[in-house]
This record gives sequence, C-alpha cells and structure tokens, in this order.
Amino acid sequence: MTEVSSLTGRLLVATPALADPNFDRAVVLLLDHDEEGSLGVVLNRPTPVDVGDILEGWGDLAGEPGVVFQGGPVSLDSALGVAVIPGDSTEAAPLGWRRVHGAIGLVDLETPPELLAAALGSLRIFAGYSGWGPGQLEDELTDGAWYVVESEPGDVSATRPEGLWRAVLRRQRSELAMVATYPDDPSLN
Repeated sequence: MTEVSSLTGRLLVATPALADPNFDRAVVLLLDHDEEGSLGVVLNRPTPVDVGDILEGWGDLAGEPGVVFQGGPVSLDSALGVAVIPGDSTEAAPLGWRRVHGAIGLVDLETPPELLAAALGSLRIFAGYSGWGPGQLEDELTDGAWYVVESEPGDVSATRPEGLWRAVLRRQRSELAMVATYPDDPSLN
C-alpha cells in the first residue's frame, strides 16, 4: 500500500461536478485522515435545532447561529464538538479538548462545559460526520470531486455558514477563486 499523506486539518471543498446531494457545495473539515480512512464534518449545513435543546450546558458556549450542524450523512444520532482554542499551539491543551490542527480541536462532550468555557474561542456542535474508508477519499480526489485547501480557525465559526463555500474559494490565490462565481444552476445561464 502506498503511503497516505495526511490531510488532517485541511478543507475539502466540493467541486461543482460532485453529484452526491449530501455534499452539494459542502465544505468539510477533515478531523482525521490516514491509511485507515478519513473523517470530517461539513461546516456549512446548519439545522434548525438549537444546541441547548439537545446538549444541556453547551448551548451558551456554541457560536452563532447557535444551532446544531449536520456534519455528514453518517451516524446522525451522534454529536461531535469542534472548537477553536486561541493562543499558542505549544501550550497544553485544556482538559476535554484534543488538538486536531493548529487552534482547531475536538471537544469531549462528556466534559462538564464549565471546565472549557474560559478557554473556548468558538464552538460548533455537529450531528453526524462524513467518513471515507481506506483509499476512498483518494479515489474521489483523483476523480475531481474535491478541492483541497488550507483551513482557517474562522471557518469553524463562520457566522454566515451558507456563504462558506464561496468564501473559502474566493480567498484562494489561484484559479479556484473563479470557481466561487459558479452559478447554483448552470442550466439557467
């Protein structure tokens, strides 16, 4: 088996050619990527469900819009917390938070929220996740389904998640910036 270069902490941005409706204009933060597969969460799929309605104590800590996000089509009955902890990445991680990449990390939702409250810069709660088996994501990348770009801590807490696909593409310093202008329905052009 060939060595897999880790994409952990990077963004997968759906190309206009990606036909899967689960990922139409999706921006996925990869939380884990290795030879055993990949796991991430879709950053731009808010639901109408308030965080406080399903996770007591976490609602006040969740960033605007304060709702649960659909992290992907897998295990929609489970919750993942992703938070940004500002500061130096060499500092010790607070109890209940595991660094994924830079200032971005996973929150153990079993931890009492008050233990993390002072350290959190932003928090998002995701129902479900996006997952790929060994080699599956690499095949999709080869097929041109995804653009791979660097993440920024603000991507996790975008106040206008519905505009994240365009915003991430627009900030690229390449021809990808032009893809941000791709119409929602090209047949109407």
